[in-house]
Amino acid sequence: MSGGLDRSASAAPVKRSFPPVVDAQARVLVLGTLPGEESLRRGEYYAHPRNLFWPIIFSLFGEPPTLSYTERLAFLTAHCIAVWDVCEVGERERSADTTIRSERPNAIDRLLDRHPLIRAVAFNGTTARRLYDRHFARRMELAYLALPSTSPAHATIDFSAKLARWTALREILEQDERT
Repeated sequence: MSGGLDRSASAAPVKRSFPPVVDAQARVLVLGTLPGEESLRRGEYYAHPRNLFWPIIFSLFGEPPTLSYTERLAFLTAHCIAVWDVCEVGERERSADTTIRSERPNAIDRLLDRHPLIRAVAFNGTTARRLYDRHFARRMELAYLALPSTSPAHATIDFSAKLARWTALREILEQDERT
């Protein structure tokens, strides 16, 4: 794959990810694909009101979601969760992950090297997992969690079923606390 985007091959709009949400205590890295349209408009991860990411994350720890984005980010870091996207930049129609092409990955290897306490990578949906595997080798020392997408485009699994699957993320964190 080339380092740049070939705009002549497609008319799909180019989307760009946000910086990672991570601190020195992060134990789990949750990877999405690229921010959706509402997230890009608001400059916030998982900003679509029907995206279940925030309700799931707060439910994992028995808390109601806060409305403030700053408080949401603080909640993530307080629970040792980092968030980023696999793609730094890519072409995509609207918010449809299935249309992502000509992507360039974020420097996930560098982030993992700089944050050695991260013990697991959790994929928010199958497209995030597929794109990660396209661009990165899996590390033997990390656990990898394939979780159902929290996107409203993936409504075939209801909230309680998604939450049950995402419980694996909390279990990784609890296991890390015990060791």
